[in-house]
Amino acid sequence: MVDYCVSIEDRDERNRIAQAIISVMGNMQPHLRDVPDFQHKLWDQLFIMSDFKLDVDSPFPITPKETLQQRPEPLDYPQNHPKYRFYGNNIKRMIDQAVQWEKGDKRDGLEYAIANHMKKCYLNWNKDTVDDKVIFNHLFELSDGQIDLASDGENLTESGQFLKQQQPRTTKSGGRSNSGKKGSRGNRGKKRY
Repeated sequence: MVDYCVSIEDRDERNRIAQAIISVMGNMQPHLRDVPDFQHKLWDQLFIMSDFKLDVDSPFPITPKETLQQRPEPLDYPQNHPKYRFYGNNIKRMIDQAVQWEKGDKRDGLEYAIANHMKKCYLNWNKDTVDDKVIFNHLFELSDGQIDLASDGENLTESGQFLKQQQPRTTKSGGRSNSGKKGSRGNRGKKRY
């Protein structure tokens, strides 16, 4: 249809055919009619399909071919290479935020919450028990020496508490599911109709 429209010599006829093409294009995507600039996008697509050879009266300014063919600027992706990857990037952000708070009970609570979360992340990654001193040293290092929980003498949540939450789920009867019983073959060997 677009090629036929380009080949028409009479300008009025060409304008009429271009309007019909725009109408057909709009009917093909009726759910987009309420989108702002929908008509402008249709006219841009019409000119792109004609390789900008179509000479018609457009109700919108014609976007130049060079503008459409420009390559976008490359995106700057964040280059985070944390020293302790198993804690994730959010822990560093939380530590930076905690350092900005003024000293007091709220900040102390936040620091211990961060340390407990660090311990949980450490156990997710390593699946082994971890000494609180290791977590305190990592926290001290990540906060550039501004958070020192080792001197307080308090302990974090026991490693067993975090590891207990990660154990596989059991059935309601308290035992493991049938797939774990010796001699159980599940659906193997049964006839299927």
